[in-house]
Amino acid sequence: MVETIVITGGAQRVGLAMARALQQQGYQVVISYRTERAGVAELQNLGVDCVAADFSEPAGVSAFSDYVLSRYSELRALIHNASEWAPEQPDCIDPSLVPRMMQIHVNTPYQLNLALTPLLQAQPGGADIIHMTDYITQVGSSKHIAYAASKAALANLTLSFAAKLAPHIKVNSIAPALLMFNQGDDDAYKQKTLRKTLMGIEPGPTDVVQAVMYLINACYVTGSTIAVNGGRHLAR
Repeated sequence: MVETIVITGGAQRVGLAMARALQQQGYQVVISYRTERAGVAELQNLGVDCVAADFSEPAGVSAFSDYVLSRYSELRALIHNASEWAPEQPDCIDPSLVPRMMQIHVNTPYQLNLALTPLLQAQPGGADIIHMTDYITQVGSSKHIAYAASKAALANLTLSFAAKLAPHIKVNSIAPALLMFNQGDDDAYKQKTLRKTLMGIEPGPTDVVQAVMYLINACYVTGSTIAVNGGRHLAR
């Protein structure tokens, strides 16, 4: 029987790489997306179930979980990759950022974890929840205060759900630093970024995909975080 994996934010960048790899591994992948049409077209050609969803409001989260509950009876893994990056200006405080970041990075995983637990519990042999947190939770950031705080809360959510859902469901997180440069990033910016890591190589999604595979296949790992940051937290 084909096992099902749900990935939120699965139509671009790291999410796209995860969805592509897991579908090709033989899983039935279900993704949420907002506007990333190019990634959706590619994934649909692979057989991925692509569902438009807006997680900025609880109603959008409920609509997505209702869809999954109506179509699937078991769930092998739930991967929370949906995210929003929110730079802040040092001289301009925007109080609307905190509730928005908390809604996307904390309320959405919390709501989906609870709603989809019955499908995860129904999976023979156990199931997994994986939260994508961030390297920034270790060091903080004066330029991304709301984002960093929400990702730190998600890291703690990992511990709480691991305790709540054991032993049938393992709950872990992956904490990457910057993994993919954007189109238009110049060489000077890339070199400056690479100097902030110990590895000194251009990042990519491969290590995160492999970390996901490891967590799905591990049987004795829960409540843990895998750092995928090139040693950035140690670089000086």
